[in-house]
Amino acid sequence: MPKMKSHRGARKRFSVTGTGKVKRSKAFKSHILTKKTSKRKRNLRRSTTVATNGEAKNLKRLLLA
Repeated sequence: MPKMKSHRGARKRFSVTGTGKVKRSKAFKSHILTKKTSKRKRNLRRSTTVATNGEAKNLKRLLLA
């Protein structure tokens, strides 16, 4: 039986930290940036973790397959 492949779409969007949390980048940073404040755009540059444990569990299954 061949090896399991990781989900390539999820691999490009998410990563697992050393402590096992799932890291993601924030949305709303691609276009229509003129009406957004500098503070808001600066905060959107930071990465964050996936909020719910259920979603994180599903994403880990996609990434670590």
